[in-house]
Amino acid sequence: MKKILPFFSYVFHPIFIPAMATLFYLFLNGTAFVTQEKLLVFFQVIIVTLFIPVLAFLLLRAIGNVDSIMLSKVSQRKIPLLLHCFLIILLVRNNITIDRYPELHFFLLGGLLSSLLALILLFGNIKASLHMIGMSSLTVFTIGLSMHLQIQSTFTIAMLILLNGIVASSRLEMNAHTNKELIIGFMLGAIPQLLLLVLWL
Repeated sequence: MKKILPFFSYVFHPIFIPAMATLFYLFLNGTAFVTQEKLLVFFQVIIVTLFIPVLAFLLLRAIGNVDSIMLSKVSQRKIPLLLHCFLIILLVRNNITIDRYPELHFFLLGGLLSSLLALILLFGNIKASLHMIGMSSLTVFTIGLSMHLQIQSTFTIAMLILLNGIVASSRLEMNAHTNKELIIGFMLGAIPQLLLLVLWL
């Protein structure tokens, strides 16, 4: 089990969470959009939240600013989080708009708020688990989406709740975080999503 747990830290790395949330959104809203629109939305999210950050990471690693995709040191997290916030703002202003994709729009806004709070905490030398921010926000979003669309997603929600625990265990096993950092991350991810639910649920 100790050899398997680190695998979950990579598969559920926070960089993949926006793409996962978009897939849930498009899948559960199956009849609302044509296939071409689904592909357009998905690729816009992928480019802005995955491809550009990966290129930025490679650049930061090349100049010695970061040493690992896990960003273990507090000092290494500031630039990636700032870039993430900037990219999310671009995405919600120009592509994932409130009038066309309200649920996904508010999910990304919740992610923006979580990232800003995590960034602010870094200046107090407090490191929140970005993995738990991602997992808890995805879980709350999926629960809200299921309620909003009145779709039975019991298995998916149960799996996500289980995965929150597995990913937390993975981060502990890798000595990446303390229990306190995992709890802070979970709260930073879940609370903004819960607060924004009232605007679209």
